[in-house]
Amino acid sequence: MHLSNLQPNPAYTKKRKRVGRGPGSGHGKTSCRGHKGSKQRSSGNVGPLYEGGQMPLHRRLPKRGFTNIFKKHYAIVNLKDLERFDANTVVDLELLLHQNVLKKPYDGLRVLGLGELTKPLTVKADHVSKSAGEKIKHAGGKVEVAG
Repeated sequence: MHLSNLQPNPAYTKKRKRVGRGPGSGHGKTSCRGHKGSKQRSSGNVGPLYEGGQMPLHRRLPKRGFTNIFKKHYAIVNLKDLERFDANTVVDLELLLHQNVLKKPYDGLRVLGLGELTKPLTVKADHVSKSAGEKIKHAGGKVEVAG
């Protein structure tokens, strides 16, 4: 037995209803749809959210909150993630994306102080925490905070 040989059991198959084939078939004229109304027409039934003209649920419920389309999404990177770079490297958002430290592009970069840094690096970020800044300077690096 192969998948190409499979077919349904003839006892369990049912012939499809052939509508609109004349009055002798019993399914002629209106094709089993009845007279008038939306269910009779070709564009068919109402949608799943339609409640017969009653105010639908999604319009009865109150709206909550809003989405700020101007919100900036910052990538958060710890010092332990910067340990992989060579000494005197300029670390910025583009380098982190290129080296696959970050998986998707962000609007800015925030550096936090988790972990230790042993190499001097130049870090360009939008925000650097106080502990991260101290650890970078202690390792002989520089911090450049953008605007």
